[in-house]
Amino acid sequence: MGTRKPEDIRSIAIAAHGGAGKTSLTEAMLFNTGAVTRMGKIEDGNTVSDFTAEEQKRQISINTSLATIAYKGKTIYALDTPGFSDFIGELRSALRVADSAAIVVSGVHGVEVQTEKAWEFAAEFGRPTVFFVSKMDKENADFSKTVANIQEALTPAAVPVFLPIGQEASFKGVVDVLTGKAYTYKGDGSKDFTEGTAPDDMAEAVGAAREALVERAVEVDDEAMMRYLDGETLPDDEIAALVRRSVVEGKLFPVIPGAGPANVGVTQFLDLIVDLLPSPLETAPRVALKGEEEVLVPADPQGPFYALCFKVMVDPYVGKLSFIRVISGSHSTDSTVYNVNKEEEERVSTYKLMVGKTGTDSKEIVVGDIVAIPKLVSAAVGDTLSVKGNVLRLPPIQFPKPVYSLAVTPKTRADLDKLSGAVRKILDEDMTLQFEKNAETHDNVLSGMGDVHLDIVLSRIKERYGVDLDVATPAVPYRETIRKSAKAQGKHKKQTGGHGQYGDVHIEFSPLGKDEGFVFEDKIVGGAVPKNYIPAVEKGLREAKAKGVLAGFPVVDFKASLFFGSYHDVDSSEMAFKLAAHLAFKKGIAEAAPVLLEPIMNVEVVVPEEYLGDVMGDFNSRRGRIMGIDAKGNLQVVKAQVPLAEMFRYAIILRSMTSGRGNFTMSYSHYEDVPGDISKKVIAARKVEEEE
Repeated sequence: MGTRKPEDIRSIAIAAHGGAGKTSLTEAMLFNTGAVTRMGKIEDGNTVSDFTAEEQKRQISINTSLATIAYKGKTIYALDTPGFSDFIGELRSALRVADSAAIVVSGVHGVEVQTEKAWEFAAEFGRPTVFFVSKMDKENADFSKTVANIQEALTPAAVPVFLPIGQEASFKGVVDVLTGKAYTYKGDGSKDFTEGTAPDDMAEAVGAAREALVERAVEVDDEAMMRYLDGETLPDDEIAALVRRSVVEGKLFPVIPGAGPANVGVTQFLDLIVDLLPSPLETAPRVALKGEEEVLVPADPQGPFYALCFKVMVDPYVGKLSFIRVISGSHSTDSTVYNVNKEEEERVSTYKLMVGKTGTDSKEIVVGDIVAIPKLVSAAVGDTLSVKGNVLRLPPIQFPKPVYSLAVTPKTRADLDKLSGAVRKILDEDMTLQFEKNAETHDNVLSGMGDVHLDIVLSRIKERYGVDLDVATPAVPYRETIRKSAKAQGKHKKQTGGHGQYGDVHIEFSPLGKDEGFVFEDKIVGGAVPKNYIPAVEKGLREAKAKGVLAGFPVVDFKASLFFGSYHDVDSSEMAFKLAAHLAFKKGIAEAAPVLLEPIMNVEVVVPEEYLGDVMGDFNSRRGRIMGIDAKGNLQVVKAQVPLAEMFRYAIILRSMTSGRGNFTMSYSHYEDVPGDISKKVIAARKVEEEE
């Protein structure tokens, strides 16, 4: 696999909107370098990258796939990332560890939603980026229009380094704008091409593109810029060096046309990766944490060994695979690896240089390597691996928060027994998932990035772990409270054959402010209720408040003052006074103007301006209140407060409403009264549930 010297390593996250051609490009790269003997097709379900059953069935990438490619004495680690928004966490983790990015843009459709997101992440992580304009052989493909679209929507520093020879059905090759060399293909998928000079009718376009490239490249060197502005012709090797420096420093973003399945321009794309993109030794030091203090870790082959686990996958044959990126130093299987986060040491049997689902064993890894470790028990996504004695931790990967939830219920007792183990393993693989048992509704709530995401997760749980689950919309954790004071007596009196039961309490119930919970007050004077029974009264009230009188939801924000009562020397007991408190609660709360409360969420939506009116109108239909609107570059940020009951399918609706360009975050704000008409419906529905 190449030399695997750090200076000869390149790592690149290949990103795009779904369907733009990432996986086909990766397949052609593998074919051209001899890693596979024939190119697979997505529609045939036989590509190297999309190897899981779900990916083959749905014909989309779900997981980031690693392809280790040897080319011209270099090792390229290509991370083929999903293009569907539900799997955006995979894109973030790949860009966190790769040294550079390749964003594939359809020459037919131009910049799309996930293209924008990929660029946003690449810019956030400071990754040198190249653009591959795909599908140049398809109807309506237009390279010039796509480049202009990239420059306008993403960055004006995107500059062609190759031009297409023809387009649509006539697309047959590419021209290097710096050297003027033309590479002509058959377009039948073969990797062979003919090298020659640019067609005569392209001379003007190549000249203009070369001038634009040189003008952008000289900006990184004041002396070269002055010579260029003075009219001096710079030699090609100096321009090439300036272009590379500009790319590495993030000042220039090369654009190359091509077609993956037809295998046109792919070899030149490989050349571009090894010639223009940085080795790990040329990247900025990574930030690590020593306690709370930030420390810089340079990519030093002789430095201490540090690696970041960025992906965990369960292979049906190999078992658990932990994917790591080596940040510093080297490591061999002769010594143990130490998980800094877990403070656990483990032995490593081998390192796997992965090509899709298959791997080649390696006994040693060096800075810049991206490999998989089989059966590493302790490692989780975000963990730092090192050797014992080293204490620095690499910051965890920041994943987006889940926005779509389902309540899941095991279908059988056997499913229930296996559920927790299956969920734990799934959560280890996917950091954009959450699973919790809601303490108020008792729902098992599975949350993710969208309906497709959760659908795939549920299929995985069933097929891999044999757990069958029913799904439903999660219950809203309504609460109840009171709006006025009321007094009530609760008397529990029962005569049996022996000792009877007797407890008598008089309690005043009064409302408290928001989030003040429950307060019990002992106002007994003269021993009307003996002190040893008063804790039982409080306990009874705490039990009773778990189920309110309106619809059986917990009662909050009220005070219960025990002010009078009576007892029997023989028949009174703690249990009798606890049951008396239950009776007083039911009577008193019912007379204290009980109301239903619902959770209100803080919602923040980020959308392009053209969708602002639609988003605001939709919030109004959801009983939402617009709290403010702020500008964020070309985007608008809408802040609103919306009842949780109206938000369960919002992720799907927002995606549809904004053509996928909107995203949102949501957090709990407070509880407030449910409107009367809706309250009646909730109470009626609750009664039906209880009857059933």
